[in-house]
Amino acid sequence: MNAQQAASKGESTRELILDSAYELARGDGLEGLSIGLLAKQVGMSKSGVFAHFGSREDLQLAVLEAGRRRFLDQVLLPAVQLPRGLARLRAIVHNWFEWVHRYESGCVLLAAASEYDGKNGALHDAVVYQQAGWRESMIRAIGYAIASGELPASTDAEQVAFEIHALALALHQDAGLFGYEGAIRRARRGIERLLGPAA
Repeated sequence: MNAQQAASKGESTRELILDSAYELARGDGLEGLSIGLLAKQVGMSKSGVFAHFGSREDLQLAVLEAGRRRFLDQVLLPAVQLPRGLARLRAIVHNWFEWVHRYESGCVLLAAASEYDGKNGALHDAVVYQQAGWRESMIRAIGYAIASGELPASTDAEQVAFEIHALALALHQDAGLFGYEGAIRRARRGIERLLGPAA
């Protein structure tokens, strides 16, 4: 095996470990991530796992980053194919609500925000960085809808972003406790109050 093949195999193994770790973290959170259980699940030794991630914290950070990439790939990137304005903003919200439906039984990003909101350290900082970045993306999308004249010039973009976020969190909680269908109806009603009825 040449160096390029070895590097490719190493990357594939790393991605396999990361995918398994992500699924484990969906159920138990990043703090519940067990190297022993993960190693058993992927058929490796603990030292084999650590060869790809230098520490448990490095693994947790990698899982968090994997969650961020998946979220952006499924929620933001399809929406930015649309023109700037209300259509793009609505698509972001729609995709976000679909994300909640897909991951209502366990969202790594949502769990991490609860796990690390009152703590210090690299994981807390990574969560803050991710959440701040997402908030800025939402504010920017709302700003485009204001600039296009589809939302009133007096619209407070930060406030609307906050309220959309609040609706997504409420949807996630209610979907898990009471069922998605009733929760999504209320969430969509809330979005109509904020953005107006969908065309």
